[in-house]
Amino acid sequence: MSAQPRRKYTLEEYFELERTSDARYEYWDGQVFDMSDVSKEHAQIEMNISIHLGSRLMDQGCRLYPANMRIKVPSLPPYRYGDLSALCGEAIFEEIGGVDMLINPAMIIEVLSSSTESYDRGDKFTHYKSIPSFREYLLVAQHRPHITQFIKHSEDTWLQHEFNDLNDIVYLKSMDCRLELNHIYRNIAFSSDKITLVRD
Repeated sequence: MSAQPRRKYTLEEYFELERTSDARYEYWDGQVFDMSDVSKEHAQIEMNISIHLGSRLMDQGCRLYPANMRIKVPSLPPYRYGDLSALCGEAIFEEIGGVDMLINPAMIIEVLSSSTESYDRGDKFTHYKSIPSFREYLLVAQHRPHITQFIKHSEDTWLQHEFNDLNDIVYLKSMDCRLELNHIYRNIAFSSDKITLVRD
């Protein structure tokens, strides 16, 4: 995630940039951030999830949207980009500034990177919670097999689960289906110098 040359953008200028560019930009307090520059590992993980989860959701009348789907976030307007988003039932959209936004995702998936992890775990998650339909959040590490799953339990409580073995299976409660870690990380080579082994 990198900022455009430092200058203040109006919302109208931002929407024009969004309409005329193939890149994905997020807007915050007059600043514009490029969200489209990802590593090869990030791209592979995103593709793996799309392939293995997308077909399953389609069979049960659910939808999986890619990273270029804009998501309306009431507490952080006008919208944000998740790496993947999903819902079962009818998708609802709203148009603002000449672009369409999804307003009712049930699940959002973020593939973490060193530059975005603290934001995805912190402020972005906090703002995602302002989406009324949102009830499941997956954070996917790319440097090691590790998934953090948050499931909404009540208005103020989210249950957290961790998965860190390639044989683990994540049950996606909002989608009523399972996703295997060995599918998520297919064709990903983990560098041993990036992984700390903990021994008793």
